[in-house]
Amino acid sequence: MTARVGAAMDIRYGTTVEAFVRYVTDLGLDHVEFKREYLAGHPDTPGPRAVRELCERYDVSVTYHAPFRDWNTGSYDEVVRQDSVERVKRTLDDAADAGAEAVVVHGGSVPERYPEWVHEQALESAKRSLAECAEYAQLVGVPLCLENQPFDETTRRYTTTPDDLAALLESVDVIPEYLGVTLDIGHAKVTGEDWRDFVERFGDRIRVCHLHDNDGTADQHDPLSAPEPLIDAIPADCFVFEMKSVADVAACTDGDAALPETGVPGDD
Repeated sequence: MTARVGAAMDIRYGTTVEAFVRYVTDLGLDHVEFKREYLAGHPDTPGPRAVRELCERYDVSVTYHAPFRDWNTGSYDEVVRQDSVERVKRTLDDAADAGAEAVVVHGGSVPERYPEWVHEQALESAKRSLAECAEYAQLVGVPLCLENQPFDETTRRYTTTPDDLAALLESVDVIPEYLGVTLDIGHAKVTGEDWRDFVERFGDRIRVCHLHDNDGTADQHDPLSAPEPLIDAIPADCFVFEMKSVADVAACTDGDAALPETGVPGDD
């Protein structure tokens, strides 16, 4: 399969799904990623079957990103953990209906200021949540791809380094076909990790690659110039530019396209 290259839609773009898909294809790209919670940010958001029809019409592949705001699969609060797992499962349902290639998921976190016993409990919660979600991914036939997260001084995350990511993956007894990896280049850079170490460690298990840049001090999601060497070197199926503005997507490509209309309520 030839790798697909595209972009993630962000709620800050303020545009419709179809306008964004059209913009992506006008740039010469052929993949889109939808963050499930952001899809609710526009009143004309299509359901997953409409997304499938739209992507087929524009000949683009699609991945989904499970929710990551106001939830946490690594929560030490069991009610929050269970609700977070259900949100991932609903994303997997939508992805299956939309014909998506994969669902990207974060591994959970806990504030650093909390005591060690909370850290230990939260890690066990993260493992249990990932196992439940991966088993459901196998049931619906859509791979779940665990993403490497950026280091944060105030928050303990479980997938910032190759060793940590491997430990979380190895805690789950699901065949790799349904539990893969999302390699985030920007997250690796701000953490001080070489992306090549992730490639060497996880190889063909990398299904999705997020592309963006930063100056090494924060997760800035700046445009990434000259992404071609990364696309050539990383064995992912889908490459996704994760930008803060829709214009920044074009800055990562050689293409040129008119910016999509926002179409948000109240616009004239």
